[in-house]
Amino acid sequence: MAFSELELKRIDKTIGALCRSVSRPEHADQLRFVYEVDGHTVSIYEDRAPWDGVGEWTRMGVARFRYRRTRGSWALYWMRRDLKWHEYGPDAMPADLESLVALVDEDRYGAFFG
Repeated sequence: MAFSELELKRIDKTIGALCRSVSRPEHADQLRFVYEVDGHTVSIYEDRAPWDGVGEWTRMGVARFRYRRTRGSWALYWMRRDLKWHEYGPDAMPADLESLVALVDEDRYGAFFG
């Protein structure tokens, strides 16, 4: 079962707000942060314009949130240099979306925004 309309609004209020806060309007033609919902997964991506102005934008994963409906909890993942998603867990992880988004925003270990 996909997210309900209420859950999608909550996702936009938390994850969407984070993307909007780190995407600077003055750099929107070069760099932007976006999120996508796919099933029970919400991913944040960094989109960059081509360096020479020709071609397609490149996309790099920043963070991924996966909802575990059977547990009623969220898990957080980060993309390592092997370009694969790995579960994030330097500390005891909270299971609610707001706390996980706050961890990404804080980025204490430089795992998400460098």
